[in-house]
Amino acid sequence: MLNTRRIYVARVLRSIGRASRWRWLYGVVVWWSVSWRMVGLVGSTWAGSPVTRSPVAVALTRNAKWLVVANQGSGTVSCIDADRLRVVGEAAVGDHPTAVAAGRQPDDVWVACRDSGEIVQLRAGAERLDVLRRVRVGFHPWGVAVARRAGELWVTQRASGSVAVIDLAEPDRVEQVEVGPWPEHIVVSPDESRLAVTLAAGKGIALIDRAARRVTRRSFRAYNLGQPLFSRDGREVVVSWMVYRANPITADNIRRGWVWGSRIGRIGVAPDFDRQVLTLDERGRAVADPWGAAWCGPGQGLVITASGTHELLWLAESDRLPWLDYRGSDHMPAGLIRDRGRFRRIALGGRPMGVVYDASRRRLAVANYLLDQLQILAVPTFEPAAAIDLGRPSGPTSARRGEAIFFDARRSLDQWYSCHTCHREGGTNAVIVDTFNDHTSRTYKTITPLYHVRRTGPWTWLGWQHDLRQAMVKSLTSTMLGPDPTDADVEDLLAFLDGLRPPVQPWREVPSAAARRGAAIFHSADRACSSCHAGPYLTDGELHDVGTGNRSDGDAPYNTPSLRHLYLRTRFLHDGRARSLNALLQGPHSPSRVSGARPLTDRERYDLIEYLKRL
Repeated sequence: MLNTRRIYVARVLRSIGRASRWRWLYGVVVWWSVSWRMVGLVGSTWAGSPVTRSPVAVALTRNAKWLVVANQGSGTVSCIDADRLRVVGEAAVGDHPTAVAAGRQPDDVWVACRDSGEIVQLRAGAERLDVLRRVRVGFHPWGVAVARRAGELWVTQRASGSVAVIDLAEPDRVEQVEVGPWPEHIVVSPDESRLAVTLAAGKGIALIDRAARRVTRRSFRAYNLGQPLFSRDGREVVVSWMVYRANPITADNIRRGWVWGSRIGRIGVAPDFDRQVLTLDERGRAVADPWGAAWCGPGQGLVITASGTHELLWLAESDRLPWLDYRGSDHMPAGLIRDRGRFRRIALGGRPMGVVYDASRRRLAVANYLLDQLQILAVPTFEPAAAIDLGRPSGPTSARRGEAIFFDARRSLDQWYSCHTCHREGGTNAVIVDTFNDHTSRTYKTITPLYHVRRTGPWTWLGWQHDLRQAMVKSLTSTMLGPDPTDADVEDLLAFLDGLRPPVQPWREVPSAAARRGAAIFHSADRACSSCHAGPYLTDGELHDVGTGNRSDGDAPYNTPSLRHLYLRTRFLHDGRARSLNALLQGPHSPSRVSGARPLTDRERYDLIEYLKRL
């Protein structure tokens, strides 16, 4: 509600700003609000209050003078002098920044802010960082890429499965390209003819023809994809991801790489080249949650940040790597592991995420989320050159320690995956998993979001878990097969989950008469949806048999899932058999099956879906 009010106020302010006679008032109000926010940030940093920067992305301006860092925790952007390596300015941009990209002008950058629904243009300069303009795109803007010669801004919209195309000369003109579920990272090819978009819900890479505004190719199944890179000739896309092998979680299966594993692949732009793959995992020492990527210059290979294992991976140029066709193997070849001329692992600590290469100074800059730092490494030695503190509290809170546990793959057997791997940023994933959490084998279940978890018990799909602390212990020791947590670990993890904020609901900003009609259907006595999905979190905390059971589960009744943030999911019901809300309401969980009422008409089903998307 608070974020919705902020968006409404921002819209009112912008409408005032468009009227020339009121622009002075608009300027005064914006200056006042930003100034007070920055005063609060500075005060909280030095007073030791729990305001963290949590940097996630970094870009180098076109003139190579400034490193600009997107700080997710504080909703700000920091500007660092690339020569002196010190912070020269910080500006408030919006809620939950996710990406930053160099703009067309020498000193400009663009930042995507997921929860504010905006793309923000900033200009870096000596001792300051100015906000130039804001473009409203909505639907969780996540990744941003600038086609400089074409004068276009391309922005992924994770909540709507599309990419917004903005003409920089006419920013109010926005086109949409449908790409598929959960588009995140985006990059433009060297000749600006194509863009590559990662689809984190298992659809791999979508290649877009920039001029035609259409998807020309979608590749292989992959989850939790990292930053893609075009090869220097534009013929390939190199990207890291995690593969889910849909096997029961046992020690043997984990060690074999048959549950989760990390990969890097190169995908041909031309249809006659599918892909080649290389695993990043060593036996007994896996890599988890790869995220950022950057080329280190001609002949110097590429680097990948492994955010779950707190390290930087360096790999030689593509033609020197032992690629395999299709899936590849489950472990990195021993010869490559030993060859420091082709592969290295560099420990960084914290949670390294975005990375950029500064060619003129032969340095890497890494945004480290948990350390609140921009780490500078010399290339090709990868020796630390500097650690730029972006501002952080005097000591970690319980919630911050819990956050570190949540993102730490070392909490799993041989560090193959983290809590975040399945519960992406605390939400869900597009896989179904067999964790033995319901005491049965090979009964795969969908992953439910962790938002409001303390208020939505009991837990598990069969509802047998009534002690959330014990549920946390079981997840760490049974699902992840990691070391036993201490009591303090469990309290810290619960503190993090208590403060876990779900993404802002973007669909509520879109007026819909259909959604109002759908609300009446949902709350009607004959459809009876609200009899189980009740209360503030749309769950009654009870078990119900509504005819969705299967033989492997023993036709058991199921725990009523919360319907909050339903629009974020791609699989529905306990076993994920329904792949859309439309399939859900026509098939196994149609109101006629559950309540015995007459079947929904096509229009009623559409209206109900429009309402459910806004919960």
